[in-house]
Amino acid sequence: MEHYTMNLTLKVWRQKNSAERGSFETYHVKDISSEMAFLEMIDVLNEELIREGKDPIAFDHDCREGICGMCSMYIDGRPHGPWEKNTVCQLHMRAYKDGDTIVIEPWRANAFPVLKDLMVDRSSFDRIIQAGGYISVNTGSPVDANAIPVNKDMADAAFAAAACIGCGACVAACKNSSAMLFLSAKVTHLALLPQGHPERKSRAMNMVAQMDKEGFGACTNTGACEAVCPKGISIENIARLNREYLMAGLSAE
Repeated sequence: MEHYTMNLTLKVWRQKNSAERGSFETYHVKDISSEMAFLEMIDVLNEELIREGKDPIAFDHDCREGICGMCSMYIDGRPHGPWEKNTVCQLHMRAYKDGDTIVIEPWRANAFPVLKDLMVDRSSFDRIIQAGGYISVNTGSPVDANAIPVNKDMADAAFAAAACIGCGACVAACKNSSAMLFLSAKVTHLALLPQGHPERKSRAMNMVAQMDKEGFGACTNTGACEAVCPKGISIENIARLNREYLMAGLSAE
């Protein structure tokens, strides 16, 4: 793969906190290597800003290998940037060429208030999980892996749903700021396995109620969430969530 360097123009959203108005600021970075990670490029810019006595750009990051969901930002109008099934921390600068202008902004949703610059508060996801995203088990020595037989198709579907990293790209891409893909993934991977059955009815009801309380919008099946999900979570899970919710409601009557 050919290595090259580039000069770029960055338009970055700067905002002190959720109470103040923000705006785009333009920066120029030079001699950026095509082998750099996208976040590494922002690190380089921040070093320049610090040397100039300016406030560095605040952004979330942690694992830098696509499993924690922290590096959530809009890049050129698409959550996580131009590559499919990819997080920002996995994005490399070879996706761009010399002279490009890159627009970087945080998630846009009332349920994700801006903390500073590109950082948003996604604790609403945590509260949804607290409302029902758990199972009740006895602690102690782990049981054998084959102690509870599980159909392979069910296990595969549960595993695929459990891949959700809670980054919030689905919410950011949705015109309604709906969290249904996130919620459905969390409900699905527990509902499909025997260990998740005891709380199955209350889980769907409680987690949906908490989602509504947090201010997320309704799902209108546009499919934008699935298109930008870095883990490829299917909207089939939303249909499964709707069935879980309907069954829980009928059994409660």
